[in-house]
Amino acid sequence: MTTDDILEPTAPPAAPSTPRGTLRPVLLRLHFCAGILVGPFLVVAAITGLLYVFTPQLEQVVYDHELHVPAGTTAQPLSAQVATAENAVPEGTLYSVRPGPTATDTTQVVFKVDGLPESYYRTAFVNPYDGEIRGVLDTYGSGGPMPIRGWLDNLHRNLHLGDVGRIYSELAASWLAVVVAGGLVLWWGGRRRKRKVTTGRARTLSWHATTGTWVALVLFFLSATGLTWSQFAGQNISEVRAALSWQTPSVPSKLPGAAAAPAVDFDGALAAARTVGLDDPVEITPPGAGKAYVVKQIQRSWPERQDSAAIDPATGEVLNVLRFEDWPLAAKLARWGIDAHMGLLFGLANQIVLAVVMAGLIAMIVWGYRMWWQRRPAGRPVGRPFVRGSLRRLPMKVLVPLAAAGIVVGWFMPVFGLSLLAFLLLDAFLGWRAHRRRPTVARAGT
Repeated sequence: MTTDDILEPTAPPAAPSTPRGTLRPVLLRLHFCAGILVGPFLVVAAITGLLYVFTPQLEQVVYDHELHVPAGTTAQPLSAQVATAENAVPEGTLYSVRPGPTATDTTQVVFKVDGLPESYYRTAFVNPYDGEIRGVLDTYGSGGPMPIRGWLDNLHRNLHLGDVGRIYSELAASWLAVVVAGGLVLWWGGRRRKRKVTTGRARTLSWHATTGTWVALVLFFLSATGLTWSQFAGQNISEVRAALSWQTPSVPSKLPGAAAAPAVDFDGALAAARTVGLDDPVEITPPGAGKAYVVKQIQRSWPERQDSAAIDPATGEVLNVLRFEDWPLAAKLARWGIDAHMGLLFGLANQIVLAVVMAGLIAMIVWGYRMWWQRRPAGRPVGRPFVRGSLRRLPMKVLVPLAAAGIVVGWFMPVFGLSLLAFLLLDAFLGWRAHRRRPTVARAGT
């Protein structure tokens, strides 16, 4: 199979007579070619996302020894548990402490360690009743994901290929919204057509379109939230959020005046945070030079609990409190969006919806390739795309805003813009080559 088999049309295009009629062939060709070329990346993203979505339950089983202990009667002070953990991880610098939220949970003491990959920490799991170290593991990111979730997260994000691998996920997230939007427009334009044929390509198209219509809203959501993690578009999104003051706020932790010697331990800081309503689960960050303790809630399921407080390490006074309800709306939406994308916001229901949508996306792509195969000409292994040349026949009142939108979106999402440009250049080259071949073929037949 050659590139021509994928991108070269078999017949000259008809001449549509209305702006809508001229736009539909463009969408058909774009939807077809983008689906063929980007489909494999979307399948990989869907499969890795499907593997990731149920990791919270999986890690409770795999890491049961590290995460859980039999309920006891009296817990040791947090400061004693931290001292035990520091002896177990002498190479680390204390980063935070997560007390067990229930009577059967271990205390997680988190350390920064030189030589670990970015966003990785070394965590000691301490039995709060007898101080036993239940295990020491390298954990990933915020919220304490265990190693298996960190491994699958990186598989989904970059295929364990570093920054180069992140291009795959950004390509998938960028094109997902475009392909889905094009498919919806095509479905809307052809929804009144009655298809009496219920076999072959017509039936496959019906399955493809119906599934796409049902899952489109969630796919748009996954595309938008996925781009916030991306390498290039994600940077642009961060800059926009910063310019509009939509960033996630943090509680002020700078100490007023000269810093006194710390006299309050982790237990005192936690007790002070309890007085302003910070219930479990929480994470305690130790004070740095001129800084206070920071105690913050880390519940990422609905209703989210993300309140935080700064505690004076010398007096135990609560210096500042930041409530989640006081976050900017955009910061709240970003928090909810990210947690829903990860399957955390609404628990099992959230996970099931994501799993169904990912399965639907994979099925749609398979049906798309099947339609390509079903429309193949006799003697060819695969089908041909919709005809070339429809873009040139767009009226200026359609072409100019369409091109302007493409430039703006391509600038904001560089991986999408460059891949679209590469596709257009390749398509133009193949068209030029096909045009050059036609006279030769004609002469050979005379």
